[in-house]
Amino acid sequence: MHKGISGTESISAEDRDRLAEAGLEFEAVNRCGSFFQIDQEIVHSSCTEKGIEIYPIGDALSKFPWLSDYAWKLVSPDKDEYTRYVADRPEPKGYVIIARKGSKNIMPLQACLFLEHAPIQHVHNIIIAEEGAELHLITGCASSHTTENGAHYGVTEFYVGKNARISTTMIHKWGEKIDVLPRSATRVEEGGTFLSNYVALSPVRHVQMYPLADLVGTGAVARFHSVVVAPPGSLLDLGSRVLLNAPDTHAEIISRSITRGGTVIARSHISGTKENTSGHIECKGLILKDGVIHAIPEIEGTVTGTELSHEAAVGKIARDEIEYLMARGLDEEEATATIIRGFLDVRIAGLPVVLQKQIDAAIDAAEKGF
Repeated sequence: MHKGISGTESISAEDRDRLAEAGLEFEAVNRCGSFFQIDQEIVHSSCTEKGIEIYPIGDALSKFPWLSDYAWKLVSPDKDEYTRYVADRPEPKGYVIIARKGSKNIMPLQACLFLEHAPIQHVHNIIIAEEGAELHLITGCASSHTTENGAHYGVTEFYVGKNARISTTMIHKWGEKIDVLPRSATRVEEGGTFLSNYVALSPVRHVQMYPLADLVGTGAVARFHSVVVAPPGSLLDLGSRVLLNAPDTHAEIISRSITRGGTVIARSHISGTKENTSGHIECKGLILKDGVIHAIPEIEGTVTGTELSHEAAVGKIARDEIEYLMARGLDEEEATATIIRGFLDVRIAGLPVVLQKQIDAAIDAAEKGF
């Protein structure tokens, strides 16, 4: 059994609660391994699941020379100023996860990136699932309750091998003056599946990300799900892009956005370039208080054999829905909370029960603020 996370004894009770809301288990009872980084210090890295390995990226690059064939191959170090910043650091931070051929973790591996004192936290992560492997990862990103200003720059490269599967669930718990700028890309081989889930329900100043999945193998699948809330002062510029670059590939992008006074830009793009491909985008936004939800769904087909669709809707809670629930015994506040909870409740096919429960718990915790 995987033991609890070491090196975290100095973390305050308040911050432990914040990290728990981001999905972190300090005792790691329901986890097969853990990675924990505070600012730029890696304080814990271990996994007990056979066939699944996790290393600080500096150690992995030294241990496995072949990793040079993976590092910075999906995300260019010259993509923008943030990737250049990460690439220029003399000592790389972050982690490498390798799921060896045929391996599988029933309990997820957890990775936590905690911003405590540093003005900028930077990480470069590489995740590889070899042929037939199945890897489940939960990433909790958070800042300390005492951190007034800061930024997180993260670069992540996912490699999904033949008939392999990666599911990654990211839960954010940042602060009102934190800027978060992840850059990630994924390559999916024949028969591979990539599931990406993103949950951000607490205040943050700015999040900007647009992950890419390139389906290069026949029968590859990618699914992106996001659930976000933008309080006043927040700018969430989010999206996903999938390239259907092989026959029989499929993509799905589903987003649920709520504004309580902030701004959400929900981008999505599916490009079908091969025969017998399909993709669907579903983007729904709910305005609780005056704010902005800007949905930008794009579908692009270049061959006759691709089928792509999208639907987008932005609006408020319908009064008749509230009155319907009030007629059945709920007061107005309870009725509103019930509708919001249902709006955010996205069932994710293929996700382990323990991860679905973690997403549900994050949404339950956020209901207090509604």
